[in-house]
Amino acid sequence: MLYEEYIKENKMEDKSEDEKNLELIVSIIKTKNELDSAQKNFEFAEDGLIDYYSYQIKANQTKLDYLMKKAQKKGIVLDMINEIYIRKNKA
Repeated sequence: MLYEEYIKENKMEDKSEDEKNLELIVSIIKTKNELDSAQKNFEFAEDGLIDYYSYQIKANQTKLDYLMKKAQKKGIVLDMINEIYIRKNKA
């Protein structure tokens, strides 16, 4: 029997609202990067990896949709997220 211990990285209640918002923005950017990477890899995938990258694309798109809705509910302007994403990719 395999046992995998779940370890929570950080306690959410210990963070300020600004820290939570920044973490959400970083998660959105990271997920967008992962989605972009999976889409690029899918283009060149061979037989055995086509299903894998299809799954990765669907999973990351679903996660990104969820995070974007969460950001909208918190009033985080999506243009801010795009601006940070652009800055991060230029650096």
